[in-house]
Amino acid sequence: MLKKIFLCMLGLVTSVTALSQSVKGYELEREMPVFLDELKKELTYPMAWGNSPIKEFDEWRTQARATVLDAMLAPPPYTADYKTEVLAEEQRNGYRARKIQFNLSGYSRVNAYMLVPDGEGPFPAVVLLHDHGGHYSIGKEKMIRPFGVESAVLEDADAWAKQCYGGQYVGDYLAAHGYVVISIDAIFWGERGRKEGIDGEKHMWIAGHFQMLGRCWSAFMNYEDVYTTDFLASQPEVDVNRIGCMGFSMGAYRTWMLAALSDKIKAGAAVCWMVTTDCQFSWKYGRENGGFANTLPGLRRYLDYPHIASIACPKPMFFLNGRFDKLFPPEGVNDAFSIMHNVWKSQNADDRLKTEIWEMPHDCGPKVQEAVLQFLDRWL
Repeated sequence: MLKKIFLCMLGLVTSVTALSQSVKGYELEREMPVFLDELKKELTYPMAWGNSPIKEFDEWRTQARATVLDAMLAPPPYTADYKTEVLAEEQRNGYRARKIQFNLSGYSRVNAYMLVPDGEGPFPAVVLLHDHGGHYSIGKEKMIRPFGVESAVLEDADAWAKQCYGGQYVGDYLAAHGYVVISIDAIFWGERGRKEGIDGEKHMWIAGHFQMLGRCWSAFMNYEDVYTTDFLASQPEVDVNRIGCMGFSMGAYRTWMLAALSDKIKAGAAVCWMVTTDCQFSWKYGRENGGFANTLPGLRRYLDYPHIASIACPKPMFFLNGRFDKLFPPEGVNDAFSIMHNVWKSQNADDRLKTEIWEMPHDCGPKVQEAVLQFLDRWL
């Protein structure tokens, strides 16, 4: 009996010793848990089309969208009492620029730039969604050239357009080709920033405080993009059957999220934001770089990025990435494209999904904008 107890105790000591030898003194490496690979194996995406037990596509879309909305937590209160005010106007070459103010939600009254082509409407329209870039001093001014502002704001916008858009403002380019366009600041950017001034490190606190209040900072952007679309659809110059959306980088993420969430969006063009979680969170490629700007609590239990984007099917969608984009490795981009093509093919709509990888970095220059225009012209 004593011998048996001794052997059991010896086994226990041996087990504890082995366990203690396996402890490294840390459980995080390069901002990742050391058990990252084990966590990723548990991501089976049971709500994805093809994994879900729901076999009727429209029913799946409804349930998948509800899953996304649940992860987005409570929305800001909706309003259609816009109380729109035109703050300033400027005639440009073939279109008129307006700086307007309207009630975006029950919480927020915002400024926006809206461009309207010359002539008789109604016109096709595009919701323009600005990028992140770790550059918070401007938002909507990244997409539409501002006017009636301090020289520092205009210089800031022109410098950003030169750095990321080849010196060509997407909004002005589309308006000159017959589209009504609108762009607002996302919360934390431009005129919707902090009272105390710009500090990029504060976004993690803001995201945390939103969640402590039962809300989600990232989701507020998506909700507000839907609300902006509803506002745009209410404008007399707009053809409600021809509304699209377009964005670059974080704006591209917002683009396919908006296409998935709003039935008013008929087509979308997303430049430089698509990948799989498996690639994005990996020892080979590094980590996610959005800083809570695309974090929806708990959603990975059900859907990955391309699955969410596939809620937009069978709408026409254009996804364009760069082979030398350091944020989105081609391996993960191609995997995501393949997942989405399988969905569009299942609905006999693969001709409506355009996916391309160009020999370029993270960029949205004039040639990219021309490709976007051609796509929108085809479908809107």
